[in-house]
Amino acid sequence: MNDDLSWMLDSALEIPGALHAVLISADGLLMARTKDIDKDNADRVAAAMSGVQSLSRSLGFFCDNPTQRWQQTLVEFDGGWVFLISAGDGAYLGVSALPDVDMQDITFRMQQLVGQLGKFLAAPPREDIGARR
Repeated sequence: MNDDLSWMLDSALEIPGALHAVLISADGLLMARTKDIDKDNADRVAAAMSGVQSLSRSLGFFCDNPTQRWQQTLVEFDGGWVFLISAGDGAYLGVSALPDVDMQDITFRMQQLVGQLGKFLAAPPREDIGARR
């Protein structure tokens, strides 16, 4: 797990009421997690969130336009919230929070994180090493 990514995710927890954060790949693999959630639980969350985003994407037609791009999914529980947003090509950022979290603050912080994560997730262009003989 990339320590730089984990450190960046930990900054999401600076918002009062934020509990945990994970960065996952589109196919449900854990890419990074905050230090307060163990790997087994983070792996379970990653797999579940992959399914949640897939189901969410399929609902664009419900807004009268099946070509709309999915932006965010919000799930409410008795004891809190789960936020899931796109974090670039093939990656998703998930954050859990207590019921009294300031939703505007947490979503703003998540968007900031996505901007920072993009720099780490972007693959550098390959250099042309020429034909091998």
